[in-house]
Amino acid sequence: MWKSRPSLQPMVDINIANLIDIMFSILVVFMITAPLMTQGVKVDLPKTKAKSLDERKSITITITKEREIIIDEEPTDTRQFKRDFRKIWSGDPEQAVIVNSDQKVPYGYVMILVAALQEEGVTKLGFLTDPTPVGRKTR
Repeated sequence: MWKSRPSLQPMVDINIANLIDIMFSILVVFMITAPLMTQGVKVDLPKTKAKSLDERKSITITITKEREIIIDEEPTDTRQFKRDFRKIWSGDPEQAVIVNSDQKVPYGYVMILVAALQEEGVTKLGFLTDPTPVGRKTR
């Protein structure tokens, strides 16, 4: 007697469970590593309510709590600040300059640099702040 064999037709269903598992694993890896890819100087920003500036064509000046000055990731000091700024700045008064200062830096120190920027002809000047509303505690 012949036993009937199941037909040897190809299976037309696609099992994508394994593909979904792999995609979620890759997504988790990117979500964990993406924040680690940003590098920069740790600055404790003052908190205020303000609108964001367009940072695409701007020069960023960072002042750390140790009073180190960094112009677009290039360290400088107060004596050579103007010379180093002139090297980076295009001279266009429409180009924005953003000051990113730690809140522990004295106001007078920041204003010395702001005055130097104005002497160079900067007219668009912004201050980077933490968007957390004033009075609300974070962690």
